[in-house]
Amino acid sequence: MAGKSETKPAAPLASIRVLDFTHVLAGPFCTRLLADLGADVVRVESSKHPDHPWPSAFVSDDGRHASYLNTNRSKRSIAIDLKNRAGQKLARELVGVVDVLVENFSAGVMERLALGYDALKLCNASLIYVSMSGYGHSGPRRDWTSMNMNLQGYSGLMMVTGAEGDPPTAISNSWNDYIGGLHACFAILQALARRSASGAGSLIDLSQFECSAAMIGSSILSSAVNGVLPPRRGNRSEEFAPQGVYRCAGVDEWCAVCVQTEDQWKALAEVIDLAESSDFSTVAGRTARHDEIDQAISVWTARLSSKEVEQRLKSLGVAAERVRRIDQVVESSNASAIFAMMPERRVGYMRTTRLPFSLSNVDLPPPRSAPSLGEHSAEVLREWLNLSRTEIDGLTQSEALR
Repeated sequence: MAGKSETKPAAPLASIRVLDFTHVLAGPFCTRLLADLGADVVRVESSKHPDHPWPSAFVSDDGRHASYLNTNRSKRSIAIDLKNRAGQKLARELVGVVDVLVENFSAGVMERLALGYDALKLCNASLIYVSMSGYGHSGPRRDWTSMNMNLQGYSGLMMVTGAEGDPPTAISNSWNDYIGGLHACFAILQALARRSASGAGSLIDLSQFECSAAMIGSSILSSAVNGVLPPRRGNRSEEFAPQGVYRCAGVDEWCAVCVQTEDQWKALAEVIDLAESSDFSTVAGRTARHDEIDQAISVWTARLSSKEVEQRLKSLGVAAERVRRIDQVVESSNASAIFAMMPERRVGYMRTTRLPFSLSNVDLPPPRSAPSLGEHSAEVLREWLNLSRTEIDGLTQSEALR
């Protein structure tokens, strides 16, 4: 009917309940993605073991770091002592009414708390149970302690970053945690789709080490086939030449340039006034003389600002973007597409990243303030288990809730 407003569908995971036993980053990032897609995510925490990932310039009056506030937005929190028998019983009751459980403890921790998959699938046959340990729950490495740096080193990732002669080089910003969380979210969505057809739950045993190795799979496979270790290329490419990051006029100003086609190469060679040579007519030829080409590009870029280099090369069809610092990304004209201003009661508002995609005809829920420890204990128990005030008070007195 003309003039009638359309009601948009609910967010994709609006009906999904997630019980979140995660801590620090990999697990919380996974469950944050689920919350961003509309799931009701309830963190299981305890005052005995609060989740304080690492030191931060900002610490709220309730002990939450800025990283916690960003990674745990849009979730609720219930405080349960999982070493208390009544607390374990309460956790199992909550498992009975949820769709997904996510944990990223070391292998064996949940079993010692009587909360392993074999025990909990008896409470909820349709449960999707996700374990995100460093090396998985089987094999000789299951009991190894894992951290982002160790996982990057052991997976071989550090030896395909950086340039030849550099020490092993990690990707910064806890890359392995984020890639692990992303893979876990992908696995959960697959399991939810499968369950909608079969009704069956499942156990997802995710190895963060394997996530890291999977991201350099092409290097690993090519090395296995030809028996040659992949070279460390730094900013260069095996497919395109020239490619690199070039210093521009000003203090610490740079521009990233990548030539992909012969037309782009001819345009670049003309603008940097590099004499034509038959060696330059192929990628292989340009790769062999890459140092010489880099020198010519650097002489030209050193006379111009990074923005001028970017504009000149883009006008010629050459892929070029100035290298920006974090503050420049935050303050840029397109920052609103990357960030959202989230109401955060501890600071008023804080900038947080958006999901990097949109869905047609669906409004994803706006981010909400991260919870304080146990902030929603009574609320969740009333909504999910229909407990009375008296029953909730009894759990507090037994120290199951703390």
